[in-house]
Amino acid sequence: MNRRAARPPAWVGTPRCFVGGRALTTGVRARLIAPPFIAPSFVALSLMALCLTACGAGPASAPESPPPLAPAPPASVGAPAPSASTPAGVAGAASSATSEEPSEPPLPPAPPGPPPGSLARGDGGPADAALALGDAAYLADDLPQAERHFQAAKKQAPRDPAPAVGLLRVALAKTGLVTDYAVAPKDARLLRLVKEADRIIALDQSYGPAQVEKGRLLLMLGDASGALTALGRGVELAPNDPEAHSALGVAKLALGETEPALEAFERAAALDGRNAARQTNLGTAYLLRGRVSEALTAYRRAVTLAPKDPRARGDLGTAYLAAGRPKEAVVELERAIALERRATFLSNLGYARQLIGDLPRAIATYREAIALDPKLGSAWINLGTALAKQGDLAGAEQALRRAEQLDPTDPRVKANLEELAALKRDRKP
Repeated sequence: MNRRAARPPAWVGTPRCFVGGRALTTGVRARLIAPPFIAPSFVALSLMALCLTACGAGPASAPESPPPLAPAPPASVGAPAPSASTPAGVAGAASSATSEEPSEPPLPPAPPGPPPGSLARGDGGPADAALALGDAAYLADDLPQAERHFQAAKKQAPRDPAPAVGLLRVALAKTGLVTDYAVAPKDARLLRLVKEADRIIALDQSYGPAQVEKGRLLLMLGDASGALTALGRGVELAPNDPEAHSALGVAKLALGETEPALEAFERAAALDGRNAARQTNLGTAYLLRGRVSEALTAYRRAVTLAPKDPRARGDLGTAYLAAGRPKEAVVELERAIALERRATFLSNLGYARQLIGDLPRAIATYREAIALDPKLGSAWINLGTALAKQGDLAGAEQALRRAEQLDPTDPRVKANLEELAALKRDRKP
């Protein structure tokens, strides 16, 4: 979730949802075997680190001896909650064959009037001019000016809930908190802002933006059920507010309701189609439902709208991995890294390079990812499988043991260590 309500939250991470983008825990965290690549984060609020379900098939015939360890080929997600893939110790690398790209519809024209999420109504009311100035300053990240204009609007219309919502948005932005799902459970500042949202709602229970702000705050506190109630009411009161639909989608996704979440993200994108963050949230929701082609379309739109957004590039690269197209994934992930060196981008790039057979560069890239984030378990697992393929079984075990220390419950580690032990036994004279 972007801190600016007029823009979608970066909630998605991976889910980048994304309230971006990045360890989405959907209430109950699935402890299934996760794929070795990092899934996209939802747009402003990173709800989860998407674990895509891999469904790579094994070889046509069973080999006489265990093959070297290999990362699982990415595939579509079909489970209602982020689930994981089985390590493909016997699975082949994903095909890099590309299919002809479907023709994409043109981007929708920019809607007339104020940008989505604006508090100014354009009705010439007593506070409308000050609200419009507050909206503009808020979108420009000029918080002192935004606060000044919203305060002026409040003096001109003390019973109007719009200026109070503007001041609530400014107060949230001033906390400096990343607007991720469950980013700050029990945070005293957020709890105070929820009370302020309730006070604003009491002024006018039919004012949708107040309900939406309350829902966003509850998402940051990790209260998906409470957020669902507030945001459901917000959508009823403000059916044309894309942020209301987008945040509602995040709440549903956090509760494992992927199909209703997708519907909410589709509505948000339809209302605000020229917003890159809406498209990335939509792409992640498609990916969770296993609709990889549609996810690619949404991510490509996001890249068209925001070509210098590293997360949009990274998400597109991850979607190419899910589609079994590692060569295209390499291109997009390299572009993402040129914009921002992020450990998850590097780990995914290493995985893509491993799939196309560039094992030395894959290993080097995994090591770069680990240098940036030594606690990135997927990078350690991928490094272990790559070293095993290279014949360095001792190095592979060392990497896998490190992953085991980071998360002893990760079934990928156990499966790969068992397979590594089998490889060692077969090598004994």
